[in-house]
Amino acid sequence: MEEQSHSMVTLATQICNQIATVFTKPTTTPPPLTTLVNEISSVATRNGSIFVYGVGREGLMVKALCMRLVHLGLSAYCVFDMTTPPIGPSDLLIASAGPGGFSTVDAICEVARSNGARVLLLTAQPETGSSVRYASVVAHVPAQTMADDGGRLEEERSMPLLLPMGSLYEGALYVLFEMVVFKLTEVLGQSPEAVRARHTNLE
Repeated sequence: MEEQSHSMVTLATQICNQIATVFTKPTTTPPPLTTLVNEISSVATRNGSIFVYGVGREGLMVKALCMRLVHLGLSAYCVFDMTTPPIGPSDLLIASAGPGGFSTVDAICEVARSNGARVLLLTAQPETGSSVRYASVVAHVPAQTMADDGGRLEEERSMPLLLPMGSLYEGALYVLFEMVVFKLTEVLGQSPEAVRARHTNLE
């Protein structure tokens, strides 16, 4: 049992370390943490709303962020929810396209821009992706996605593939969003008690 526990700790540490290395890599844009905190803070200042969209597991990550933004007292919505209001000039769309672009992400971003909203695009491929052309601002998260999961460097091939396909990018999003929430709690002057009081009791 002790050996099995040690094995779990080792594996967990390796995975967490691999995610942490994403935040040591150079980016072509300002740090994604800074970009997200600044953009969300600006929306709060102008009493706008925040909309989030992503596909697959990326979609789950941005939905988790949306939930915490609501806990912080912000107006936040997941695109395609039945109660999502129209987007407008005072609002922000946060969209994720790790590999650079998806047809649905492109379409949603285009609609947001055409209605005057700002679009913050999270991506690992800021230079080549199709979604970038719709972005007002780009948050570069330099992690492996399905766009490049088959092209590991030679020195990387000797190590076990702990996080396949887009898992590294998705894990990095989760950690990034936790950092964003931590920073916003300070910026918006929210106490832990106030944040907790907004958690649903219908469960």
